[in-house]
This record gives sequence, C-alpha cells and structure tokens, in this order.
Amino acid sequence: MIADLHAHDVPDPDAGWGLPAWTYADPEYFAVEMARVMRPSWQVVCHESDVPNVGDFHTLDYLGESVVVIRGQDGALRAFTNVCRHRGARLLDGPSGCTRRIVCPYHAWTYDLDGRLAGVPMRASYPTLDMAAQGLVGVAIELWHGFVFVRLEDDGGPSVATMMAPYEAEVAPYRFADLRAFGRVTLRPRAVNWKNIGDNYSDGLHITVAHPGLRRLMGDGYGVESTGLVDKMWGPIEQRPSADRSERAYQHFLPDVPHLPPARQRLWTYFKLWPNVAFDIYPDQVDFMQWLPVSPTETLIREIAYALPDGRREMKAARYLNWRINRQVNAEDTGLVARVQQGMASASFTAGPLSESEVALRAFAGRIRRLIPEARHPQPPLPGWSRRPRAVQPA
Repeated sequence: MIADLHAHDVPDPDAGWGLPAWTYADPEYFAVEMARVMRPSWQVVCHESDVPNVGDFHTLDYLGESVVVIRGQDGALRAFTNVCRHRGARLLDGPSGCTRRIVCPYHAWTYDLDGRLAGVPMRASYPTLDMAAQGLVGVAIELWHGFVFVRLEDDGGPSVATMMAPYEAEVAPYRFADLRAFGRVTLRPRAVNWKNIGDNYSDGLHITVAHPGLRRLMGDGYGVESTGLVDKMWGPIEQRPSADRSERAYQHFLPDVPHLPPARQRLWTYFKLWPNVAFDIYPDQVDFMQWLPVSPTETLIREIAYALPDGRREMKAARYLNWRINRQVNAEDTGLVARVQQGMASASFTAGPLSESEVALRAFAGRIRRLIPEARHPQPPLPGWSRRPRAVQPA
C-alpha cells in the first residue's frame, strides 16, 4: 500500500529524481546542509523517565555541540549548551548523571540547575562581568509524549507535535509517557552519508528483495506513506508460522497487550520524523533511532529501546526475539547502505529516477531541494558557491 500525503502548491520539477550523488559526499554541501537542515531540526535526547529527579541530566553531542537536558529544582526540564560562559570549557561529562549544581572543572564557575550563574571565584576581579547576563545558553526544548527533543536553532519550523499530529490517534494507545528504558543507548558509527541511512529507512521497495525475514513475517502487507515531514511505514505480523525459528517463536510468544486495540496487537509501525529521527513501534516495545551526521561520509547511529513494565514470561521472550529479528534486519541494511555509498562514488552515477511508489524518498528529496536549490544540479557547483547570496525558497 502506497500513499503520498505530501501537499505543496508549487510542484517540484525534479520530483521524479533522487538527489545527485555529489550531495552525499561533498564537504561544502555538507556544511550547508548542517546549517539549513540539521541545526533547525528536532533531535531526541532522552525520555522524561530517564531524568526523574532534581539534578538528573542527559547529554547529546552532535554537529560540534554538546547539549544537556537537566531537571531543575522546580521539576521542570531545561536544555542548555554544555559550555561554561567563562572560557568555553565543557561542563558535564558522560551521557548522563546527576548533580546538585553545575560546576566548571576549569575555574569553578558555578551555575544553578536553571542555568543562572550563581558563583564566580574572585568575583570582584571581573569589572565587566554581569552575572545575570552570563547564565548558560538555553536551547529550545519540546516534550512530546514523554520524549525530550531539542533543536539548536529555531527557524520557525513546526513542532514535533505538529509534525506528528496526523498520527496522534495511532500513537496514543502505546502510552509513550509511561515507557521506561529497556536496555541502554548504543552508538554505531557508519562510513556513509546520513541521508543514505534515512533513505534506506523509508524505502519500501527493498523490503521484499533484501529483508527475507520481514517478508516472511509480513507477506505483502508492508505499506509506506509520507506527509513530507513524517514518513510512516507499517506491516502486520502474519498468523501463518514463519519458516525461521526466531520469527516463528516471536509469532508464538507475542502476548496480547491490554492497552492496544485489536488492529494493533500484531502490527509493526515505523515513523521517520524530518529529517533524521525514527520511532519503531511494536506491540512489545518502542525503539527510537537517530542518525547523526559526523562528516560527509560518516554518521553515528544512536538508538535505545523503551518498554512498558511487563513481567510476563511471554513478553520477555517476545522482546528478546524482537531483538534477534531486528539485529538481522540491521545487518542487512548496513550492507545495503554501504553498497549505495560506494556506488555513488562512481563518476558514472549522478541521480537515479524514483518510482511513483517511492513517496517517502520523493518527499525527502523535494524538501532538501527547496532548502538547498543547488541540490538540483547534477554536478557540484564551483567551489565557494555557498558563500554567494541565495534566493530563499519556501520549505
């Protein structure tokens, strides 16, 4: 099943084509993409349950920035750049922790949990220091169904809630706000451009070719649709027992989930939020994944699973088997994406045609072209193109 929910008044003259290969490896283009696409985008840091107490924090490092989300004395969550206002030292170390105050390890400048500068050794020796003006630099934060998002720059783009509004009724039964971490955050470096990972995630055509396990589980029921800001993929788990032992055991052990309606008891649903955050929603658990650009040809995949407390043996077995099945799917995708990145280095390849059924890839490429018109060029422009004045196009 294919549906294109993407609606724009101005048609894309290149709608039938993917992005040109040079945009998956060019350093100057990569810098523009980070500024216009990634810095204004929402990124998942953690779940509210990961920072339940005063002083609990989680950090996210990406695009050369470190962002910290911390719970204040008033119970509110705030986000700041993890940087001291004195000499720029990093303040908090590690992916998570708890602190009563934020104290710089360099010169002991001290900040309250709400970001206010509270203490400076030898305060009188700084004649130009305005304590009220030197608090931590805030970062935009949004809480969506318990998940904590941040973005480095506000370009007026939609909130996470706005992006996901068309699917609110589908997400609601899964009780996202009640989820708890199931496992730990894993980081997987990949020697590919970030867009190739996202393209693969939303590509429905390769499922029957390259993922025999998913084909056995879902048959011909895999569907794809796109709103332009969110891609949705889904597939029902068939009743017919799979020929694979792990898949067959998952089908057998997956128990009824009382809070899910009948139509979602055996349905796998995937959402990709513009431009690089994904939620894999299963009856037994919810995984989030984001692919963070490192360089034109390097990406860091960050992911963790969440689940509702459920001590049933059948549910524990289903969650373990889910992991086994998707570990194989991830291995298959890793090889596929590497093949694409390698092939794009060939001088014989520019941009490939897109099927009308590749609605998610069409929507993504179209949005990129509106933000970066140079992405319409089959070959890279002359060096320095990004420093020339540009015409702003509606995104």
